[in-house]
Amino acid sequence: MRPDTPAAHTAEAERLLRTAAQYPGDREPLLLQAAAHLELADDRPGATALYDDLLAGDPADPHLIRALKASNLWEYGHEAEARAIIEGLRRSRPEDAAPWRIAAETLEAHDELEAAERTLAEAAALLVTPGAELPHATRSLLAARHRVRRMLARDHDDWDALADRLHTGTVPLDELHDPKRLWSLGSSDPTELQAEIARLRSELGTYRTALSRPFPVAVLHWPERELTELLTAYPELETEYPTYRAHLTDIEASLRELAAAGTPNLGIVRATVPSYEAFAASESTHPSQAALLPQYATTLAARARATPWPPLRTDTCWCGTGRAYGECHGGEE
Repeated sequence: MRPDTPAAHTAEAERLLRTAAQYPGDREPLLLQAAAHLELADDRPGATALYDDLLAGDPADPHLIRALKASNLWEYGHEAEARAIIEGLRRSRPEDAAPWRIAAETLEAHDELEAAERTLAEAAALLVTPGAELPHATRSLLAARHRVRRMLARDHDDWDALADRLHTGTVPLDELHDPKRLWSLGSSDPTELQAEIARLRSELGTYRTALSRPFPVAVLHWPERELTELLTAYPELETEYPTYRAHLTDIEASLRELAAAGTPNLGIVRATVPSYEAFAASESTHPSQAALLPQYATTLAARARATPWPPLRTDTCWCGTGRAYGECHGGEE
């Protein structure tokens, strides 16, 4: 069950910090999760301390951490520092959409709509290539820009039209982002309130199942060298992995079957023998036990180690060949 009180969020943050100490290789994603729980517990100075701790090292995603730090700082009275971080972020021009969107939404949340629109426009100019398939994060950025421009009563431009085309919900973006919806939420007219409730249900319905999951449904991928080492040490697992090629085929087939059944939030986690042996030891189980494998996959996914599946057809395939997914496992029938 997810925590829903400040005390529960604090306890969850403490648990994540203990886990980070046990698994230093996963420290960054675990500390980011802990910081999010501290924010929800209204311990914003504590969250800032975690962001500073991460930035003092060599984080994998410093732009994201700075954007989250700026958002947190502004919420407890450090507006000038938050603005300075956002300006530095814009100058650094990160090539990932998430930091841009977080910075812009921080500005939007504090009624800085013009600045939010400029930030999102800079990001779109950098990240949107005409005719190219866009990752989910970039699509979300375009939707955020659409919302801000709707609030500013701007006429639609090409990027707004693109956001409309990419939107898959049953309620159009223009309706979702209509400023009048905010007024109807404060209405005393039951008819208006009921209509807004129906719109909100439609908007949130697409995400309800995914939001109920704290991490993806993940499938293990053993790189060829790791699989050879695993089967040499634990030949009992050969029934699970008869050949490396069969292993790769089973991964793609399993994920497609789950997707066809409507399972959301799918991912692939990269397995290694030392990590697996450490996990087995922590569970007081011998690594040769096949029943341990799905538990290992779930644990890796919970520690933010999963790569979302499927990748874009033009992205590098998950199997490690270096070929595009559409020309590799994504092209399989």
